Formats: sequence, C-alpha cells, structure tokens
Amino acid sequence: MFDLVLKDGMVVTGAGNPWFRADVAIRDGKIVEVGRVYGDAREVLRVEGLVVAPGFIDMHDHSDLAILVERRAENKVRMGVSTIVFPNCGSGVAPLNDEMREELRRRAPYLEEAGIEIDWSTIDEYLNRIEEGGISVNVAPLVAYGSIRRYVMGMAMRPPTGEELEAMKMEVEKGMKAGCLGLTTGLRYAPQSYASTEEIIELARVAARYGGFYTSHIRDEGDLGDPLSAVEEAIRIGEEAGLPVHISHMKILSPRLWNLCQRMIELIEEARSRGVDVTADQYPYNASGTGPGAWIPKWAHEGGVEALAERLRDPETSIRIKRHLIEAMMERGGPEAVLISSYPLNPSHVGKTIRELADEAGEEPGETLFRLYREHVEAVASGMVRGTFSVVNFNQSEENVEMIMKQPWISFGTDGSIHSPDGILAKYIPSPHPRLYGTFPRILGRYVRERNTLRLEEAIRKMTSLPAQRLGLRDRGLIAPGFWADIVVFDKDEIRDEAEYTPPEAAMRYPSGVIHLLVNGVLTLRDGEHTGAMAGRVLRRFRDI
Repeated sequence: MFDLVLKDGMVVTGAGNPWFRADVAIRDGKIVEVGRVYGDAREVLRVEGLVVAPGFIDMHDHSDLAILVERRAENKVRMGVSTIVFPNCGSGVAPLNDEMREELRRRAPYLEEAGIEIDWSTIDEYLNRIEEGGISVNVAPLVAYGSIRRYVMGMAMRPPTGEELEAMKMEVEKGMKAGCLGLTTGLRYAPQSYASTEEIIELARVAARYGGFYTSHIRDEGDLGDPLSAVEEAIRIGEEAGLPVHISHMKILSPRLWNLCQRMIELIEEARSRGVDVTADQYPYNASGTGPGAWIPKWAHEGGVEALAERLRDPETSIRIKRHLIEAMMERGGPEAVLISSYPLNPSHVGKTIRELADEAGEEPGETLFRLYREHVEAVASGMVRGTFSVVNFNQSEENVEMIMKQPWISFGTDGSIHSPDGILAKYIPSPHPRLYGTFPRILGRYVRERNTLRLEEAIRKMTSLPAQRLGLRDRGLIAPGFWADIVVFDKDEIRDEAEYTPPEAAMRYPSGVIHLLVNGVLTLRDGEHTGAMAGRVLRRFRDI
C-alpha cells in the first residue's frame, strides 16, 4: 500500500536528463517507485501534462528569525521550495551573548510582536528551537562566521589574539558538531571585513574536518573596484583549507565593471581545472537588496551602532562617511537606481527612489541619502525606532545575469527570507525584493520558456541535485527510489513570477503555475493552496544525511 501516487506526470529527475512520462509512488515519506506503478494507494493525484520534479532548494536564504515567526513559510512553499539554506553572508543568530541578543531585539521588532523570546545561546540550542515549533520546509543550517567573530571579539577592527582565534575555532567546531553543513562568511560586512584571509582559512579548516564546505559573500562584488581579487580570495580559502568553495549570489554590481564578468567566470573555470571544487549561486534579477550601512567605510562600524552614531555627529568624520556613501551610490547606478524597501522612521518613503525623494525635498540626491541614513542610525542608537533601512538597488546587467546563469556550476537562491502578505513580517518589511516571491518561477517562466536561456531539465538540475550535491544531502534533490519525497508539481506553460518592484504591495504577489508541493512525502501545497502541513525538518549532518 502506497501513501500517495503521482500519476502520469512529466518526470524531470533533477539529474539533467530529458523528462519522461511516469508515475511516482511514495511511502513513509520516501519515493519507492518511479515508472508505471501498480498497486493500491491511499491517495492518487493525477498530474497529466504537469512537470513532476524534486522540490527546489533555495541555496541562499536569510530566514534565521523569520522562520520562528512565520513557520508556514508561505512564499517559499508557493514557489515550490522544499529546502532553505541559512544563515548566509556570515550573518546568523547564534551563538549569542547578551549584547548580541539586545541587538537582535533592536533589529527585529517583529519578534516581540510574535511573542518570540530570544532564549537560545548556542547554535545547537537555536536549531532545537526551530525544530520544536514545526516548520513547513526543510532547513539546511550553516555556521555563521560573522556571528562567531562578534561573539568572541565584538566589533573590534583588529586581528584576533591567539586565544581569540582558538575561541572562534572552537565555536565553529561546536556548530559543525551540532549538525551544520558548512561555514558562511560575508567579508563585505563589518566585523567580518576586519578579518584577514589567513584568519578565515584557519576557521575553514575546522569546517573541513567535519566534511563541510565554505560559502561566501565575497569581499567585493564590484562597488569597491576589485571583484576579481575577491573571487581569487574565496578560491584560495577553499584550496588552502581543503574544502569545497561556494560563492554567494554571484554578480558584478558596478556598471563600469560589468565587462569583468567573463573573466570572473574564467577564474572559477581555471580553479576547477586544477581540482578546486568551486560552485556559486545566483538570483535571476538585475537588482540587489541591501542597506546603506553596507556602503559606508568599514572603520565607521567599529564599536557598534552607538559608536557609528557618534561618528555621524562629528563634523569632520561625518564628511568622510558621507563622501564614501555617495561614491558607493554612484558606483552602483546612481540615485535613480536606489529604491527604498523599508524605512521605519517614515514608511511613506517606501517605493520611492532616492532621486524622487531628493526632488521632493529640493536637495541633491547625495544629501538626501546621507540625511536619511544619519537620521535612521541616530534613531536606532537612541532606541527611538527598531528595524532596518533597506533598499533595492538596480546595479547589474541582464547580459551578465544570463551569462552567469548558463554556467553548469550555478545553482539558485532567493537571497531573501520567509514572508507573506498577511503576516507580521509584512508590517516591518512592507516592500521586499520581488525575489522573495518569484525567484524559481521566474527562472522557469522567463529564462526557460520565454528566453530559452536554459533547457527545462538543466534549470531543474540547478535547483535540485546541484545544490543537494554541494550541501552533501545524499538522499535529496532527485526523483529516484530511496530519496526523500520532496517533490514539486508545476505547469511548465503557466509557471511565472508575478511579483514586481512597484507599487510596494506588488512585491508580495505569489507566483502562478505551482500546483503541488510535497515535503518529506507530505502534501504541503495542494492545488496552489497551503495545506498547513508542518513536515519540514532541520537537516543536520550526522543525523539526517
């Protein structure tokens, strides 16, 4: 007796081979037969004309806190995503000390509204917290270097002492023993940007001992002027530490450096040719999502937000910060390319560009951006407001997006988090980047069906078996007997993203064409509607792999 049979679908296994017509039988959460299935089943879903594929793996997610607030993961489920990978960019929520715990409360006011107590300290305790409440998607956890450095050294802009380095290595080991799959860094952001390459290599060696991989938001993606050296640094870390390398949301975001994209790809190919296992992920949009805090000099962040507020009050120091902020904005496309997605001090700014706000105020755009940023930092430091100042930044070329997408070692990620139009998070992030709602359907609709950038089977390989391979998930990412039944069913002629950048509410439109989603064999999306199922698991190494 089977629990469920998907009858007569167009099976795309995730291995890259052509689709074939078959049934898929499921029992006890796993796929048991693929082909012409005979025998009784508790339920049969007829899926003629629909694609049956492995559930999509979101290789780059930031739902560390969001998953505690909105455990149904509505936007992920409705995109066909069955597994999300976080933390990323080196920024996590464990380990925690009291100072970091207070910072989280300040940065994420929705936790209090949702009744979520930040009652964990270690990575293991945090992963237990996720498991205790039930989740609708699987979570593949990583160790966040930025959190560890802050836990051990605070916001100090200096090399670690020998004792501090050993303490950080111990925390990486604890995280890997807790079941994490690799080490993530965000070398663009303070305090991670204060670290030398050698420091990261030492920590990556610890992850390597436990079979992990190294993933990084590299030190420069183009706005600082040297993205090629940043890619070379990531490759060096993997090569010297002895573990696979994965580059996060690969791109070049300065128009004057767009021509370097081909050379960046060549660097990865050259590393692979000499035996370095390098892969990367991408989101299928020409706009990034960030905050102005990433555009100021790294020394300005030393000591935390209170110290930053003091620097912004100092006339001489503030001029230096302002100059750097404006230069970064111009390098990334100028004021018309910066669209505000959240601004707690004045929500009416959401959905407007810096150019539009400057025109309204009768200011130069650089003055507007600096004024908004300074006022936000001051309000956060004084406790007047909680939340983040974030923007969508149109800074990439469509030609480069497609060039990167075609590489065989590219997988996909949203670089977003769990969200829903009617949830608590929508009050605090009222206009998220459309990638939170559209990434995977956009690839299948725009880049497979409309533009023929990828074959259907190749796109699905990049969404399933390729990320599973990088993560070390040996029984996920394929439609094959013995694999967990993480399965998406979609209409290849109708699947598309519906989320748009403006008006603000348009960013929260669910996609079309995703029909069913199974997570660990449980129907979590049926006929396009969430069933309420909470069949997801935390996929810890040594326990679930």
